[in-house]
Amino acid sequence: MFGDMMGMMGKLKETQQKVEETKKRLDTVLVDESSSDNLLKITLTANREVKSITIADELFNDKEQLEDYLIITLNKAIAKATKVNETELAAVAKEGMPNIPGLSNFME
Repeated sequence: MFGDMMGMMGKLKETQQKVEETKKRLDTVLVDESSSDNLLKITLTANREVKSITIADELFNDKEQLEDYLIITLNKAIAKATKVNETELAAVAKEGMPNIPGLSNFME
C-alpha cells in the first residue's frame, strides 16, 4: 500500500515539474489576433502577456474607435491565448494523473 502511495506521490511531483516546464514553454508560444480589417494587430504569449501591438495610423484620428478596437481585439487575443494555455496544461496534468478506475470519465 505504501509503495503505491510513494509511487503516486513521485508521479504527482513529476507532473508538477512538467506543468512548470510547460508554463515556461508557453512564454515562448505566440498568439496573434487582428481586427477584422487588420488595422490593429496584437501578439500575446500563451501565458497572456502582451508582446506587441501594431496600430494603423488612421486609427489615431478617432480615439473612441481606437479604444473599441483595442478592447475587442485584446479580448479575442486573450480568449485565444487562454484556450492554448488551458489545453496545454490540461494535457500535461491528465498525462500525470494516477490510474484510478472511473476517473477518466469524470475528467471529460
